Amino acid sequence: MKKLQVVFIAIFMVTVLTTGAQEKFGKGQITQIGLVVNDIDEASKKWAAILGFDKVPEVIITDEYEKANTQFEGKPTEARAKLAFFRLENLTIELIEPVGKKSTWYKHLKKHGEGFHHIAFGVEGMEQNIAYLENKGGKLVQKGDFTGGSYSYVDMPNLGVIIELLTSTQK
Repeated sequence: MKKLQVVFIAIFMVTVLTTGAQEKFGKGQITQIGLVVNDIDEASKKWAAILGFDKVPEVIITDEYEKANTQFEGKPTEARAKLAFFRLENLTIELIEPVGKKSTWYKHLKKHGEGFHHIAFGVEGMEQNIAYLENKGGKLVQKGDFTGGSYSYVDMPNLGVIIELLTSTQK
């Protein structure tokens, strides 16, 4: 009987979480979980071992301000980050080591230590989605461009999470 209850609850949760999800927010899918770290090389080795990866992913560094147009708390910033991406079947784990002090990554790392930074959703229409989250109590804390798209971090204090919005310029 207990197994039947567990199966019923699992089916109910899948139905609730997937029914009309795309109509609710973004493209209806969490695409990424972001973690801030002090040392991306060490963190990458640990995550590769835990996830069963044969090798660690290549570390990349975000673009300079001239290309990324990064803004933190409404002002231009030279802050950058080292990134490593663990691409899994259902989502990507992004490791982020801040480079420079004026960024959400640095601020979050200093305040909370290593660990969870954000969940990311792919969206169409960045400005509309920022406005939507701001109407729900969010505050835009950082945004910028990258080759192939743009991102925005919206702090949602009422949820206790930062939501990253990702757009793609590639079809």
